[in-house]
Amino acid sequence: MRPPIDDAVVLVTGASSGIGRELALELAPRVRALVLAARRADRLEALESELRARKPSLQVVRHAADLASRPACDELVARIDAELGGLDVLVNNAGFGDFHCFDLADWTTVEQMLDLNIKSLAYLTWKVLPQMVKRGRGGILNVSSGAGLEVVPGFSAYVGTKHFVTGFTETLRLEVAPRGVVVSQLCPGPVDTEFNRVARFTASEPPRFVRLDARRCARWALAAFERGRALIVPGFWFNVVMALAALTPRWLKRLVTAAFVPGIRSRQEASLK
Repeated sequence: MRPPIDDAVVLVTGASSGIGRELALELAPRVRALVLAARRADRLEALESELRARKPSLQVVRHAADLASRPACDELVARIDAELGGLDVLVNNAGFGDFHCFDLADWTTVEQMLDLNIKSLAYLTWKVLPQMVKRGRGGILNVSSGAGLEVVPGFSAYVGTKHFVTGFTETLRLEVAPRGVVVSQLCPGPVDTEFNRVARFTASEPPRFVRLDARRCARWALAAFERGRALIVPGFWFNVVMALAALTPRWLKRLVTAAFVPGIRSRQEASLK
């Protein structure tokens, strides 16, 4: 079973930069309408201009809003229904990370992350899914992270949000597959986006061979999503890393990752002084 993409109405959240922006650019030649949702209106406007230059007939709806707000999600879905007649594919890409051990984290930031990474993703899905089930066709791509499959010291709250996305996506996929709706999750590793700057990531960068640029990640994701893959891990070498991790006993993972914690904590504590 494949998600409907050609001549579809597609919503991409977090479309102003990174993977979301590149997914919009990859989808544009094939879809009937693209709904671009993000907080930064100026970036959405620039992206719309680029998309229209590539495909003048494309319908583009820009929606600048903070989707951590339930009313903002309601307004977005109502606008899609009114202007485009409903949604065929939802790409839940909006989200951010925060690189802090939990006791060192700022609660306001943690709460915003929980609201956007978990509650908004689930709420938008809940808003649009019944119509997909009713029509017997649809697609949902949840952008998670390799962190949603493993543990990453220094990122406890963020890792928790992505483990929710993993469990939610895998189970939802089973629930709605008999009704013609494809649900997949994208679990990228290190991707060259604004993520590290926003997350205030201070550890050493991962090796270059496991990193991807956002465009390659988006192309890999879309190709696998169209094939109906449940779990999408982009990049050959990151697939190898994650396959080895899956074979590693949990007790050994704890033992290995625990060795990195003192250095992570000391750097984070120093940054807060």
